[in-house]
Amino acid sequence: MIKSEQLALYAVSDRSWLKPGETLASVTETLIQAGVTCVQLREKNQPDEEILRQARELLPICRRHGVPCIINDRPDLAKQIGADGVHVGLSDMGIEKARAILGPDAIIGGSAHSVAEALAAQQAGADYIGCGAVFGSETKTNVTKLAHSELKAICEAVSIPVVAIGGISLDNIDQLAGTGIDGVAVVSALYAAEDKTAAAHALLDKLARL
Repeated sequence: MIKSEQLALYAVSDRSWLKPGETLASVTETLIQAGVTCVQLREKNQPDEEILRQARELLPICRRHGVPCIINDRPDLAKQIGADGVHVGLSDMGIEKARAILGPDAIIGGSAHSVAEALAAQQAGADYIGCGAVFGSETKTNVTKLAHSELKAICEAVSIPVVAIGGISLDNIDQLAGTGIDGVAVVSALYAAEDKTAAAHALLDKLARL
């Protein structure tokens, strides 16, 4: 299980934004200290050992600050490393299979782009739902935008927390007001920021006003 407040500012890692001298571990610690409430290690197209290496660096940082550490797509690796849970997309391993691997206490997140998909994810046992892409996506080229009316309908239809994702930045987060989301999942608005502490603080300030 995960509490809705733990999903308020959900950082999804992307090492392509790291600047010279930065590491994923150092940036993640900075972001958590600045108020990030959940961290997902998202390493697409990386060998298992590299994902595990990164997870071994991030997990102690998250544990030290009491922030959930989620692994993208790979419940098998999440179990191996002892992560708090996994996020599985529509095309990834199913929620029920992930639950079978990780057990009843793990955090299982699912993706949804419609009310029907959100209800299916909830029925399958997801603890929260990631919905998008609300403003398109810089990290995925094969996604369509999720209308805000559909996002609002999803929030109204399910009883588990809903997190908006996809191109969210300081410039557009205000547009999510009134949708009923519990939080936002952010990639470049955090990891690409020149001042990551200021970026996190600014996002949290706007979230508090939604």
